[in-house]
Amino acid sequence: MKKLMSAFVVMLFSASVFAGHHKDTEKMDIVDTAAGNSMFSTLVTAVKSADLVSTLKGDGPFTVFAPTDEAFAALPAGTIDMLLKPENKQTLVKILTYHVVAGKVTAEDVSTLSSATTVEGSDVKVSSGMGHVMINNAKVVKADIMTSNGVIHVIDTVLLPADVAAAL
Repeated sequence: MKKLMSAFVVMLFSASVFAGHHKDTEKMDIVDTAAGNSMFSTLVTAVKSADLVSTLKGDGPFTVFAPTDEAFAALPAGTIDMLLKPENKQTLVKILTYHVVAGKVTAEDVSTLSSATTVEGSDVKVSSGMGHVMINNAKVVKADIMTSNGVIHVIDTVLLPADVAAAL
């Protein structure tokens, strides 16, 4: 479980920044890829706060659906600050691991799925059509950012497990 969480964080960080540098990201893990991308600063901060860095630097492979800073900013006001408090670490871990799937799932693989089980334990709905792939209500805006320990798909919305969404 710890390795899967780490993979998720790394994948989230990598996707957007290195979209044009595919060969470069294949040499870096998910965390390093994400940390090198300014569009994932909130994700990287969250991964550090949740103590998931070492997990996402693990062997994997992992598939990370990585929300951008804009996706985090779209959450209700105060949500990010609340989640980063030490007393809310378990909720933060739950949210972050909901963005990670064990194994390497490429865009080609994703387009054939109807759901995927996350490291958090719940399933996310996968759908495609009109030239877009959706993970629950999040649109994949950049796919297949390959890293040394998995793949990152950049998404435009933070995914929330049902019980967390109901509490926000």
